[in-house]
Amino acid sequence: MRIRATVAAVSGALALSALVVPAAQADSQGAVNLDRPTAAERFGTSGAKSTARAAAAAPTISNVTVNAGKNLVFGTTTVRTFTVSVTASHPSGIQDAYIDLWHGTDVEYDVDGWLPPNEEYATCTASSDTTSTCKLTVTARPGDDGGDGIGFLYANALAGNWHVSVGVLANSQEVFWDDYSKTHKLQRLSKVTVNAAPEPVKKGATITVTGKLSRANWETGSYSGLPSGQSVVLQYRKSGTTNYTNVKGIKTAASGALKTTVKAASDGYFRFNYAGITSTAPAVVAGDFVDVK
Repeated sequence: MRIRATVAAVSGALALSALVVPAAQADSQGAVNLDRPTAAERFGTSGAKSTARAAAAAPTISNVTVNAGKNLVFGTTTVRTFTVSVTASHPSGIQDAYIDLWHGTDVEYDVDGWLPPNEEYATCTASSDTTSTCKLTVTARPGDDGGDGIGFLYANALAGNWHVSVGVLANSQEVFWDDYSKTHKLQRLSKVTVNAAPEPVKKGATITVTGKLSRANWETGSYSGLPSGQSVVLQYRKSGTTNYTNVKGIKTAASGALKTTVKAASDGYFRFNYAGITSTAPAVVAGDFVDVK
């Protein structure tokens, strides 16, 4: 797999252009190691000059936002274009900005996923002479494009927390850069089913509630059951009411199977509610009605 990196060159504006780097090398554990450019290289300045500028009068960052703060959830065919933004200040004003998302443990030595911005330049809106909010968009999709993987969630291991890199260019050409400004969750879509039986059922008799918890598999383009031991809550809503209440917590069996029993009390609806984990989004299913005689 080849992964390109972005280099930002300062030439009156922050110009973003693609730089092809040598093919990423996989280690014995299958991780992809990539030497991404330094902040100075992205901004087209020497390391010493960039450091001196940053120490003297770098722009300051007050807010970085990805997808309005909401987790990004992808099914098997989902294509999402979302907005990223940074609010920054500098005495000379703000000229441009750069934001991307990357996955790995070290931006210089271990990057196995990269979501670059779609635009060459950010759209910056000034709220004062010194402060602006700059916006870009990023597009991501599940599956492997068969090439460098840029913009693609080609492996299930990419689900979870991604780092957010932020760069800002002041009108006076001072720069700010942080490859670890924050993290943001990219999650696999999950689904849960439910079936309560028998129906109808006599009051006081046993109701068996079954279902399955599954999630998107980005590598196969299908849905597969979660591993055993996932926590799911059985909930109940009495007929004629609007709110569900928790009945009991249960764990998934192999391949995401769900099964539990309750005593029939009155007409109502049963459903499973899954709170999600770092890599997998929450899921809840519409209630299954049970007629109690």
